[in-house]
Amino acid sequence: MNSPASLVDELMAQLQGAPLQQMAQQLGTSPAQAQDAVGAALPLLLGALGRNAAQPQGAMDLFGALQRDHGGGADLGGLLGSLLGGGAGGGGGLQDGAAILGHIFGGNQQRAEAGLGQATGLGANAGQLLQMLAPIVMSFLAQRMQSGGMDADGLGQVLGQERARVQQQRGLGGGLLGSLLDQDGDGQVGLGDLLKIGGGLMGGRR
Repeated sequence: MNSPASLVDELMAQLQGAPLQQMAQQLGTSPAQAQDAVGAALPLLLGALGRNAAQPQGAMDLFGALQRDHGGGADLGGLLGSLLGGGAGGGGGLQDGAAILGHIFGGNQQRAEAGLGQATGLGANAGQLLQMLAPIVMSFLAQRMQSGGMDADGLGQVLGQERARVQQQRGLGGGLLGSLLDQDGDGQVGLGDLLKIGGGLMGGRR
């Protein structure tokens, strides 16, 4: 069953309803704003993973991590429960998410969080949102890998296609991803560009 749906679209569909409401509550924002923010964060995460998987050894490393740490295939509700269940005391969930983000973004993590926070209006909560989404993205990829019988090359290919799609669509997530990649390249895309993209996205909602 090779549907043309993007990974971002599939994940967004799985998060509709209760999961998004739970995230909105945790972030102290409206479900509409949470949906917008998740809609920007997922392409950013998957695009960054696609970039990592394109590096030498990157797909193998990711493949190994998915098999080792995310092979249990927890369902989304259970995963969110463990992420959010820690409350203010913070269970292992969000700390795990923070560790995964460090691997996904490397030295760009703060820039990714700041860009997402400014562009979506989440501010400092953007980091928390990414910490919630990172384990969900990894679990989703592990399930895809298992159900599709993918090897490391197959995983790299799927993520590479997703990254290309994210960058072609030039939505908010694609703009954020592009700015991070450009920052790596020539270091010259500022937050001003992101805010222009963000302004276009958020302009209808005030």
